[in-house]
Amino acid sequence: PVVEPQTPEPERPRGPYAEVSSSRTARARRAVAGALERCRGNECGVLVRSGVDLEAVAVERDTVVVRLSRDAGDGPVRPRGLALFQAEIERAVAEGYPNRPVRIETRGASLGALIPNLERERSDRDPSRLFAPPTDGPPLVRRGPDLEAGLSGRHVALWPSHGWYYTGGGWSWQRPRLFTSVEDLLTVGFVTRELVPMLERAGAVALVPRERDVTPGPTIDDGAQGYAETGDWRDGPVGFGVRASYGECQNPFALGTSRTGTGTATWRAALASSGAYAVHVSYADVPGVSDAARYLVDHAGGRAEVLVNQTMGAGTWVYLGTWEFEAGLGGAVTLVGDGGVVSADAVRWGGGDGVVRRGRSTSGRPRWTEASRYYQQYSGAPRWVYNVTGELDDYTDDYRSRGEWVGWLRGAPFGPTGRRDDPGLGIPVEASVAWHTDAGQRRESLVGTLMIYDVPGMDSTRAFPDGTSRLANRDLADGVQSEIVRDVRALYTPDWPRRPLWDRNYSEAARPTVPGILLEMLSHHNYRDMRHALDPRFRFDAARAVYKGLGEFMAAQRDRAFYPQPLRPTHVAAVLEGEAVTVRWRAQPDPLEPNARPTWFRVEVRDGAWGWAEAAAVEGARARLPAPPPGVVRSYRVVAINAGGESRPSAAVAVGRAEGATSRALVVDGFDRVAAPRAVDRRGYAGFVEAVGVPEGVGVVQVGEQQRFDPSVEFVSDARPGWGASGSDLEGVAIMGNDRDHAADYGAGLLAAGVSFSSASDEAVEDGSVALEADAVVLALGLERRTEWPDPDDARPLAFEALPPALRARLGAYLESGGALVVSGAHWASDAADDPASRAWTRDVLGVADGGKVEASALEAGGRAVATVRDYNPDRFAVRSSDALEAVGGDVVWTYPDGRAAAVQRGRALSVGVPLEAVLDLDERAALIEDALRRVLR
Repeated sequence: PVVEPQTPEPERPRGPYAEVSSSRTARARRAVAGALERCRGNECGVLVRSGVDLEAVAVERDTVVVRLSRDAGDGPVRPRGLALFQAEIERAVAEGYPNRPVRIETRGASLGALIPNLERERSDRDPSRLFAPPTDGPPLVRRGPDLEAGLSGRHVALWPSHGWYYTGGGWSWQRPRLFTSVEDLLTVGFVTRELVPMLERAGAVALVPRERDVTPGPTIDDGAQGYAETGDWRDGPVGFGVRASYGECQNPFALGTSRTGTGTATWRAALASSGAYAVHVSYADVPGVSDAARYLVDHAGGRAEVLVNQTMGAGTWVYLGTWEFEAGLGGAVTLVGDGGVVSADAVRWGGGDGVVRRGRSTSGRPRWTEASRYYQQYSGAPRWVYNVTGELDDYTDDYRSRGEWVGWLRGAPFGPTGRRDDPGLGIPVEASVAWHTDAGQRRESLVGTLMIYDVPGMDSTRAFPDGTSRLANRDLADGVQSEIVRDVRALYTPDWPRRPLWDRNYSEAARPTVPGILLEMLSHHNYRDMRHALDPRFRFDAARAVYKGLGEFMAAQRDRAFYPQPLRPTHVAAVLEGEAVTVRWRAQPDPLEPNARPTWFRVEVRDGAWGWAEAAAVEGARARLPAPPPGVVRSYRVVAINAGGESRPSAAVAVGRAEGATSRALVVDGFDRVAAPRAVDRRGYAGFVEAVGVPEGVGVVQVGEQQRFDPSVEFVSDARPGWGASGSDLEGVAIMGNDRDHAADYGAGLLAAGVSFSSASDEAVEDGSVALEADAVVLALGLERRTEWPDPDDARPLAFEALPPALRARLGAYLESGGALVVSGAHWASDAADDPASRAWTRDVLGVADGGKVEASALEAGGRAVATVRDYNPDRFAVRSSDALEAVGGDVVWTYPDGRAAAVQRGRALSVGVPLEAVLDLDERAALIEDALRRVLR
């Protein structure tokens, strides 16, 4: 296997092996060597790779010790398999030493020591590798109730690999641009966008040494405009100082002031745009400060309360959470000192551009793209944490600093290398995860998953500072890798390779003073791996596997149960029923995790475009709520909850009541698709023919279009990576994909047309749980179309068919009974053209045929041009190409600028080849929806 080119720490001697020289030993040695050869490539209970060698056969007292090379531990060891292998070796040893006990060793320990605690009988578990040192007081942050089978109060440090860094002569990525992405951003898609929120939904405190937010926003310091106090306050210790940029090893938390006292301190920011913002706070190190400082966050959906333990984490950024805020001065953060003395320093909304100067300038890129070395400096870490080399070597400093940062977070006696007694921040970190993608290219196969851990440690003691065995690292590595391989094989690719479990002295595995792993998930050099990596479905499931493996490990450390959080609810609908709205949904079963079943649900509501708030908590699968006032578009979504945590929110549905309405509509949200860029794979030409697929929410992994498609072009260097080489015009651009919030986009237009409306997901309509009884149905298909699975050999039908048979049957019967239909989407006609039954249905029922694709940024309706979103942006999905329609027995009512049909009407059905929610101007969008409804209802 090929590991990524990060230089490991120098190997330390592990001790010579003594061997007894005798003819009996020689016979046993030959027999054991023969047994190993027989086991290579065969099932002997323990994986015997080509690199597994016999190093010694020795007699120690009454026991024959068979010492194998360290490669013998590169595979998982389980009790049953070890028993088989033990029997094989014992038979071989018996040729020299019959009836003697045999102990098999590797890596300085018995082979049996490599069996994880979780795979042992409870009575046989090794207490020396339980890393659960006592902690005093509450966790750093408390956002919600304790989850008895989740990760409440547990602190995890984790990070995506690499980032934009300074080379000494300029700024660059640390890895090559390949197959539309780069490792420096690809791992952000796995870690920051998926794994970190999962851990937080399970109650954990996730600490990340790279900027997590892609939305730029302001920082308000104490004493600055937007800051106000009530009560008794005085000057506190040194604090954060706002600057346009920070120079060589300059600590921002040594440049400003702070305030100490009781009462309230409020920070109110002027936000340039509405949206979701991460909120971070800082405070100073003050004796006797509260361990339950109360922060009240006023956001578009109401007020949230977060408790922060200010006895730890002083002098850095502490993440409170992410909320939606309206543009302007509508959002505020208030610190309430009613439980004792508190410290007030700075509050920041969102992320922003890089602010650390290297050479003569900052990076010129968004901070979330930068390497962790710069965020550590921005977050107040001492110079010796992020400048490990003491030189101008940002590449080495970056990967070495991450483990040292973990020690700084935790502090004595778990401090960084050479500074174990440094007090640090006092945050009780219990585990660390470094997530990389490996190098290596295999034209016809997958590279798979490698896991790296380290037992000796930086001091070669094989123990953490509290005496816990660093074999805990092996347990964590084995558990997470096993979960990944099991899940990926079950959900995607049965032959997903399980690569070695390496005990190696890589910085991110060796330097942390808590159980830690370095995961090489797949290869960013390899086309088949990248078909998986670029698919949002795969990224979610891979992150969920890591979350489960980590959660099971951390629960076992304290002998607690662990339940995975549920999957998001499906089959969501919101139906107006007089003065009430019935919201219903379905729990999504997890085929791999019976314990992930939800036990209750939280229904959230939002009026207008921003600000979700809790409306109801129920145990069943429906809720009856008051209807909104006339003229208000009210949205709903559902979160599934169990003892392990919360799911992602469901897709949003919406309702609205029109004043004096005489008609009712049902909006059916058929846009479920998330996808990798479209792929091609033929002789001499393979790769991705789009720069971006359809991200889940905001996409961050893309750099630009693939430029080289010839697999024979070899990798030369990062600057000349050969096959898969990609452009750079999109790197650092946050791109909205499917935000699963489409029904409300039609609300204003429907209400303007005097039509009240309900809405439902397409699966709720397909299975008949929502009746098509409205005067008109609006089918919103967005970017829906049939999409391949990551594995090109996957035998399952393509996902995300725009007009599946059950939906066609329901809509056809509805139209035959006198209903009216508006269909809107970018790819549904061309998608239907690929299936004879669907193609016939669109011709016979809708009067439409596929007229090819059009790359237009506008359509013409009623003599005016209406702009649609074509450029990638963080707020609304871009429509890069739309369906031109061919009228078959219908009339063209709207066109594209080139004259081809954008909308066709046949009777009471109007078909549109571009998603109406892609119309940027809200008034123009409402006018088009009103026009469409008027046409089909007249």
